[in-house]
Amino acid sequence: MNITSEQPKIIVVGSSSIDLVLNTEHHPQPNETVMALRSESFFGGKGANQAVGTARLGASVYFIGCVGMDPFGQQILRNLVDEGVNVGFVAETEQAASGTAYVTAAGGVNSIVVVPASNYCLKPEHVAEGEKFFQTADLVLIQLEIPMDVVEFTVELAKKNNLKVGIYASPAKELSANVLENASFIVAKSNELSIVFGEEKREDILKKYPNKLFVRDDSNSTTYFNGSEMKYYRNDHDSVLHKLGMGDAFVSGLSIALCHGNTVDDSVKFGNDVSLKVTKNRGSQRGLPYLKDFS
Repeated sequence: MNITSEQPKIIVVGSSSIDLVLNTEHHPQPNETVMALRSESFFGGKGANQAVGTARLGASVYFIGCVGMDPFGQQILRNLVDEGVNVGFVAETEQAASGTAYVTAAGGVNSIVVVPASNYCLKPEHVAEGEKFFQTADLVLIQLEIPMDVVEFTVELAKKNNLKVGIYASPAKELSANVLENASFIVAKSNELSIVFGEEKREDILKKYPNKLFVRDDSNSTTYFNGSEMKYYRNDHDSVLHKLGMGDAFVSGLSIALCHGNTVDDSVKFGNDVSLKVTKNRGSQRGLPYLKDFS
């Protein structure tokens, strides 16, 4: 994996939240009450995770999002600043609280309920205010925990400025033809492909987007079509304990590798390596590695 002397400049347009995690022996069934073994809180949100992930891997990162005017919002902003992320274009709103996610973790499986709150107050005009960054950036990253009109606008603004776009299609929603066409790469979960792309066979969907669609599953495997054959890369071991944030970590590693001009194969492998490291710590951001961890 080649790391050049150039520092990638990445814009992340997306969500931020406080993740409230309940660790239980099993997931509650309908009408069942279970006792938690412990409760924990972490910084999260797919956008913030990718901002921190790419910053730790050496990028200059600008985050565009929206937080509430509340203690959670201030904590989120302070954490991003501490991680070296530029938050100059993060909007603050009195209309909603900061985003939260409620995670039930049991037996290595997470059930997650996201409360978008202030993340759904992000508007196209907030993104437009940061257009000067689009003129010089290498890549913009988007996820789907923000309004779809913001996603569409961001893609159009990137196209206007000849800027590459990476999309993590999670939580899964149908993507428009315009977004699919103009995305430089798309990462999606294997069990959500039908939501994003419609009812087609997985292999047929992959063949439509060679070296562009990367399909992930919980075993830290990535599948893609390189134009002539299906490629599959898996990287896991027995110490995969905490799966929260693996997708965002993969996107971070893939993005950094591509920005440094690496091949798709090497970039996918690096994304998987980054994803694996995040499993060693609780929380979506705590285990995100630094570039020095790979030297």
